[in-house]
Amino acid sequence: MLIGYVSDENHSALCGAVLEFRQGGRSWTLTSSPAGALYGDLDEGDYEVVACCPGFGSKRTRATITADHPHLFRLLSDGFLGYMWPNWCRSGEMSEYRVHSVDQFRLDLFRYGWTKEFITSYGWCDEHGHRAMMQITPDGDYTGTGVAWNQTGYSLEFQKHGLVAPDRGGLYYLHATTLDGRFTNFPWIVSPTAPTADICVLASTITWNAYNKFGGRSNYFSQDGLTAQPVVNARQDLGRYLRPDTWPYEETAAPLSFDRPSVNAVIPEHDEITSPIRGRTPSALAPGEWRLLGWLERENFAYDLYSETELHFDRVPLESYRVLVLNTHPEYWSPQMYQRVKNWVHHDGGRLMYLAGCGLYAEVEFPDEQTMLCRREGEFALRGESEANLLGLAYTHSGFQSGAPYRVLEADAPVFAGTGLGPGDLFGHRSLHERCPGGASGHELDKICPDSPANLQHLAKGINPDDSGADLVSYDTESGGRVFSVGSLCWTLSITIDDGVSAITANALRGMLE
Repeated sequence: MLIGYVSDENHSALCGAVLEFRQGGRSWTLTSSPAGALYGDLDEGDYEVVACCPGFGSKRTRATITADHPHLFRLLSDGFLGYMWPNWCRSGEMSEYRVHSVDQFRLDLFRYGWTKEFITSYGWCDEHGHRAMMQITPDGDYTGTGVAWNQTGYSLEFQKHGLVAPDRGGLYYLHATTLDGRFTNFPWIVSPTAPTADICVLASTITWNAYNKFGGRSNYFSQDGLTAQPVVNARQDLGRYLRPDTWPYEETAAPLSFDRPSVNAVIPEHDEITSPIRGRTPSALAPGEWRLLGWLERENFAYDLYSETELHFDRVPLESYRVLVLNTHPEYWSPQMYQRVKNWVHHDGGRLMYLAGCGLYAEVEFPDEQTMLCRREGEFALRGESEANLLGLAYTHSGFQSGAPYRVLEADAPVFAGTGLGPGDLFGHRSLHERCPGGASGHELDKICPDSPANLQHLAKGINPDDSGADLVSYDTESGGRVFSVGSLCWTLSITIDDGVSAITANALRGMLE
């Protein structure tokens, strides 16, 4: 009988895992096949199971074995990663560090502004037992329910994992380092208890979670849940490759939990804010967003930072801010977030700076504060209109993964004052984005469309191939509101190293604050 399957945190099949099934004083030992399958002559019923595999943490679990429902056993590899829970909080509130390590580690807190500022050390984290800092994960598909770290064997009163958020808000990172020099880090968003500045910046935490594949799925593969069998070869087993350009769900994907670590959040230990961003995904997530936050501090623009999820739950006091800034890649928004910001801009005179690309392109829902549901991209059944009605621009796939400078179209516009740029001049030649090098108009690009406001001012356009470049635009609302949109994911990835992008952004922001 097929008893079940064994897979790792990526839902990849584990060959050679040994599982001992115990029931009523008897035991049976089974070994997983190359497909991760377990076959054996077991009666249906409840078992205590001990699972082990070289390079993975052993664990005890319980399983109900039935002939028609193979059990999915999950083991966690001997890695080194962590996250804060909750991922964001207010100054003075507490979050818990959750770290998976097979060795002791030192934990230090840094604030990521223009430089990495050391704040404090929490010392060495360890316990007396062998591999006592190792975490385990539940069996089954935990991408929608969370990894349940710090839930097993962490009940000692003096074993403290809660950290009090600093008084000063911003983007913080916890650095973890083992005795032999292994390193990882993970972000922590700290917001003020009350507004301290005129500028509010939203961290795109919903997008961060949509791209997070820890547990074996994200909103980019296996959107409707883990495959029935563990993956042996991604190109042969995953629908993303077997059915390209299709989303395997009707309207809403399976849940994705925020309660998971993300390898895409790690910033290499020795990277500076002007260092190129390596890898396929980090540039669009927290490592990319750091660049804008540091630039704001270099240019002496005070700001408060919030998770965009807080906007959905109406905990961002927009009425207390003059400018709202969207950073890098806010792809996923709920209808409530969209309507809240649109009303603020169009009716209350709010000022919006969209320093991003492919933003507000997909809708999400929140069953609770720990879980989100992604809807099909580019369809707005809930909010009922294109993002161009707010941003002035909408994403199209033309120009995808290209990079290029922008060309000035309206040289007399205030945003070009003092830049030395004239009609037809190019700016934005430099970018930190290694995936799509070539300039500030890059990777994912937004353009003017029929839903754009009639009074839109077209300031510049990226010179990407086939007229696919991002449009740089601005428009005012009757209420005194204003929108400035750059339409490119790479804009903020150029801002720390390109003088033109920096000067134009600073001019636009000062104009918003007047």
